[in-house]
Amino acid sequence: MIQILQKRYYEDSDSALHILEVGNHFVLTTKKEFAPLLKKYAQSPLSNSLSQAALETLAIIAYKQPLTRMEVDEIRGVQSSGSVQKLVARQLIEEKGRVDGPGRAILYGTTDYFMDYFGLKSLAELPDIEAMENELTEDVPMDLFFDRFNETENGGQE
Repeated sequence: MIQILQKRYYEDSDSALHILEVGNHFVLTTKKEFAPLLKKYAQSPLSNSLSQAALETLAIIAYKQPLTRMEVDEIRGVQSSGSVQKLVARQLIEEKGRVDGPGRAILYGTTDYFMDYFGLKSLAELPDIEAMENELTEDVPMDLFFDRFNETENGGQE
């Protein structure tokens, strides 16, 4: 059966898929000739780094979820709708419910993708803010996710 699928994928020039036998198991991969297209997708606008405002918004939501955009605005002291939209588009946050009350504001929280992206098994693994605040001096900015996000975006190279 696997050999039939291998042959079908190999002969289908419109298929980007390829089945390889690796050791005693099979791996579904993409054909080498589709690498430039995949690279183009990987370099889409969504793969650009997040702004400092978006990272601040993400940190607030991660630590205080679920909360509304207005609550994020109050904490940051500035309007955050653009950052929230960017984080939703990047699938780092999502709607977790609605507030019971006028306007039924959206409650935001982090996604499973956020957890995977930052290598977390649970929110309890987030860095301890109080410990970080005690270590910070006035000269050191508090970038909770900045270093980890850039490591991932740059393939571990800064």
